[in-house]
Amino acid sequence: MKGLYTAIVTPFKKDGTINYDSLKRFLKFQKESGVDGVVPGGTTGENPTFTDEEFRDLYSLVCGFTQDTGLKVIAGCGSNSTEKSVSLCRMASEVGCNAALVITPYYNKPNQEGLYRHFSTVADRSPLPVVMYNVPSRTGVNMLPETVERLSFHENIVALKEASASVSQVQKIIFAVEDRITVLSGEDDLTYSIMAIGGKGVISVVSNVIPKQMTSLVNSMLAKDYDKGLSLAKYTNEICHAMFSDTNPIPVKKALNLMGYEMGSLRLPLVELDETRTAQLKKVLEKYNLIEK
Repeated sequence: MKGLYTAIVTPFKKDGTINYDSLKRFLKFQKESGVDGVVPGGTTGENPTFTDEEFRDLYSLVCGFTQDTGLKVIAGCGSNSTEKSVSLCRMASEVGCNAALVITPYYNKPNQEGLYRHFSTVADRSPLPVVMYNVPSRTGVNMLPETVERLSFHENIVALKEASASVSQVQKIIFAVEDRITVLSGEDDLTYSIMAIGGKGVISVVSNVIPKQMTSLVNSMLAKDYDKGLSLAKYTNEICHAMFSDTNPIPVKKALNLMGYEMGSLRLPLVELDETRTAQLKKVLEKYNLIEK
């Protein structure tokens, strides 16, 4: 598994339900921009607020749209309940998703043995290949390279989305797992650095906003054109940081609304970007001609 996968934002109507018409238009934009796949129902999609019916409907619509496009669908199937993750993996498989993204359990704060057993159990019982997701800043637990190495021998675990923000940790993981699984960046601003030491792509937030540029960056790095990759990394850097000026997906959803993609509001407990940060975000979007001045 390699390339650029957009962790897509979930658009909502004024009544709080999912806006599937806006989602279809947004998926067309992603496809035309050259991304390799999309990740519906992840943290960027506000999945902690979803009902089981919404998970199924979202997976089903995205898979239906992408069926003949060549886009891969990695369903967000993470939970702090192992049984819930297994259930979501099975649901995603039933409607045609290609793989399952499974986050480290949040709040529970399992130790390393608990993490190993969680992912092993999900992988044993999931009909879909499993992409592990490590993001300590959101979950309160860091999956160490030694644990990733143990899990890399599982035949149904194919990749890791690594968002520890530590290039040193990513390097240790890449060296340890060799070619048994692929490592994808989970940090947009570190995509160049992670791919330079052996990463194979990124599951991206910022590609919601600039999918063409992120596609070019990832493809350049896969082709080992490091000079072009560095130039693109410099271009995307300020936009990457702007998308994380507040809790994800607050800024990226605001950016997409400003760009005219009708993403609607956020679900509580997330709230709208404040006026000061909105003004700062607008300046960045204007600077890169993503909205008119």
